[in-house]
Amino acid sequence: MRCPFCAHEDTQVVETRESDEGDVVRRRRRCQHCDKRFTTYERAEIALPSVVKKDGNREEFHLAKLRGSMTLALRKRPVSVEQIDAAVERIQDKLLNSGAKEVPSTRLGELVMRELKRIDKVAYVRFASVYRSFEDVDEFRQLIRDI
Repeated sequence: MRCPFCAHEDTQVVETRESDEGDVVRRRRRCQHCDKRFTTYERAEIALPSVVKKDGNREEFHLAKLRGSMTLALRKRPVSVEQIDAAVERIQDKLLNSGAKEVPSTRLGELVMRELKRIDKVAYVRFASVYRSFEDVDEFRQLIRDI
């Protein structure tokens, strides 16, 4: 680790501590050259796949967008924040476990619909009506029949 004060590359770890949650390691270091101390933090980097939109454009996966679309569909529904968090986490786990570098937005939409169907049927219908862009009432009826 390079010293942030003198840019010397020889630093020594003086102390190491894990956070209470165990997801961050804090290290106190001392520069062998200028003798100054500094702190570094280590955390696991999670590489989620990028999202391929219908028009072919690619964009970074945004957890906030996923949570926002689910929250919008679940607005004024009797679903707790914990249930939403658990659903978002299940989707994130599926994406991570797939090992894919890219995921089509349609696949992401299907994962969201599956989770919404599981936790609240009304939210599922709300999301599906926008996601699938129904052209007529018959398509909407068919979705409701399928539930």
